[in-house]
Amino acid sequence: MSMSMMNWTLALPELALACAGMLILMIGAFMKKDSSTLATMLVIGAFLLVGVLLLGGADGNAFNGLWVNDGFGRFVKILVLVAAAMALVISLDFNAKEGIARFEYPVLVLFSVVGMLIMVSANDMMTLYLGLELQSLALYVIAAFNRDSARSSEAGLKYFVLGALASGLLLYGISLIYGFAGTTSFTRIAQAMNHQPPVGLVVGIVFVVAGLCFKISAVPFHMWTPDVYEGAPTPVTAFFASAPKVAAVGLFLRVLVEPFGHMVGQWQQLIVIVSIASMLLGALAAMGQTNIKRLMAYSSIGHMGYALIGLATNTEAGVRGVLVYVALYVVMNAGAFACIAAMRRRGKAVEQISDLSGIARSEPGLALGLTIFMLSMAGIPPLSGFFGKLYVFLAAVQAGMWTLAVVGVLASVVGAYYYLRIIKVMYFEAPAGEGFDARAPSLTLLAAVTGLVTCFFFLLPAPLVDAAGAAAKALFAA
Repeated sequence: MSMSMMNWTLALPELALACAGMLILMIGAFMKKDSSTLATMLVIGAFLLVGVLLLGGADGNAFNGLWVNDGFGRFVKILVLVAAAMALVISLDFNAKEGIARFEYPVLVLFSVVGMLIMVSANDMMTLYLGLELQSLALYVIAAFNRDSARSSEAGLKYFVLGALASGLLLYGISLIYGFAGTTSFTRIAQAMNHQPPVGLVVGIVFVVAGLCFKISAVPFHMWTPDVYEGAPTPVTAFFASAPKVAAVGLFLRVLVEPFGHMVGQWQQLIVIVSIASMLLGALAAMGQTNIKRLMAYSSIGHMGYALIGLATNTEAGVRGVLVYVALYVVMNAGAFACIAAMRRRGKAVEQISDLSGIARSEPGLALGLTIFMLSMAGIPPLSGFFGKLYVFLAAVQAGMWTLAVVGVLASVVGAYYYLRIIKVMYFEAPAGEGFDARAPSLTLLAAVTGLVTCFFFLLPAPLVDAAGAAAKALFAA
């Protein structure tokens, strides 16, 4: 086989990460004492190494066209690694206090990240499915990681059953596409479908979109999200809300722009409907929530709706908007979950919004952090969340999709209500009990760094926006 067909060096970061995972697994298994902290540090170190390898990576196709390396893939992969590393930092202290600190947790996170990196580099339906399943199998176990908790076991089971259903939909869509296009390769599908596509192929695309909507928890495939977010341990929820979402959004962009970009008339309306439904449900359903993790679940559904606005435009500006939005969302999300993980009274984690009553007096730092992240998620200027929304709304307006932009702005206004309600509870209600337990330095550091990025992004937006623009250009050049 010729070198250009194999060229395994293009997959070196993923291979290195998988080998590191095997090594860390052996270290954890053979160490007599608890090695969860060491394993977590080693996994974060492995992410750093892979990030360096990615930055030095070359463009090109490998494995006979199954694999693609480009600027778009590198941008999304680095974002996935950052999101996963921040979720692991949140887990360090939380898992120890909950009695679930085992070395398998960071290793499972690592293997799900390997799946995500493979997904983002997919240039064929088979690679896409392989990456998706590798990611999902690890996530099913992570969701039920606190096996002594009925809620965590229930979360894992719900995610597993509904995930299997989504995989079935995706596979059915892939089989239809293969049947009508005669190939699973993205490049060949794009070449074969320049004329009027057959109805069967359009139905196949609908099923693939449905399967991917499940992965980003977009309406109407969002039903698992609130229960899984509430039931899973807080660091797991933080991980679910960031890294898998980033990878799935990257995959969504690649699948719809590369093989089906010229069929935009067939799938655009579908994405518009899903986007509007997700924004509205995210804004309205969160209003009645009393559990902060359920509220964050509906918030993430809404955020994915905003991100899909950029995809619906099928333009370079739209894809750039999605990438900027998702990058800023990952930072806000990590900070918010660091604050939620710090909510402990007498050694027990508390999750009710009412538990935040009056904490501005006893925990001014925590209250300030949560205020910054909630205002940013609501899209209040000059915080970073405002700029994320600005880029996707601008792309929609430039593409003449006024309805999407107007619905997005209205949903933002409505959604601001429940973010502001949390701030009201913290600052203007009488304290419900004593203050929270002392926080771990790791949580304080993560909340402080993400808070500073969220507050001062407007001073130096160029590096992120330019990198996202270059990634969008690379996607459309493919």
